[in-house]
Amino acid sequence: MKDTLRLVPALIDGGADIVELGVPFSDPLAEGPTIQRSSHHALMQGVTPRICLEVLAELRGQGVESPLIVMGYFNPLLAYGLEEFCRDAASAGADGIIVVDLPPEESHPLRDGCRAHGLDLIYLLAPTSTDERIGLAVGLASGFVYCVSVTGVTGARDELPPGLSSFVDRVRARTRLPVAVGFGISKRKHFRAVGRMADAAVIGSAIIDEIDRCDPSERASNVKRFAEVVTGRRRAAD
Repeated sequence: MKDTLRLVPALIDGGADIVELGVPFSDPLAEGPTIQRSSHHALMQGVTPRICLEVLAELRGQGVESPLIVMGYFNPLLAYGLEEFCRDAASAGADGIIVVDLPPEESHPLRDGCRAHGLDLIYLLAPTSTDERIGLAVGLASGFVYCVSVTGVTGARDELPPGLSSFVDRVRARTRLPVAVGFGISKRKHFRAVGRMADAAVIGSAIIDEIDRCDPSERASNVKRFAEVVTGRRRAAD
């Protein structure tokens, strides 16, 4: 948890505009091996939703002003209490919530809590989403819309999937909200390609891999360098 207090500012210094803080869950069905492993590690360290919010509040206390999004699964939030979680997340300084496994049809209790406490509830859409379902999700969404690039789990990949641009276009045609693309993005070329079709590129597993492969004393500087390379602030050879 102490590392998080250094890593988040490092990402922002490296060029990140928004940072997602993951709430660990025992059954992260959308995650590939990297985030599954990190979730398991966090749970073994006793990390709970309440501790995640305490870290968020501490980040705000040390001067982090960039938007911070809480991302996780519905079960821990339900166990916490939806209204209570929204209240405490807003009090800690969160700007929004992403709940990976929450269908829009069943999201109204959490959406009500978010609206009552000034939080955005960000919905996910997949390439398999029908036009009708896209319309339903974007009609409820606030903040931005999260487009999942693949019909699969998170994890770094070599190439972006074909058809991603047409999928993003289908979403754009139905909302004025910013559109973000995530899952599988890990390189500068991915960032540039997504930038030509969407408003944001979401990177998760590649950052965790970067953290895992270096000495603890170098984590913050390496994460900052990774963000600088991906966003084009630094050349990869530097």
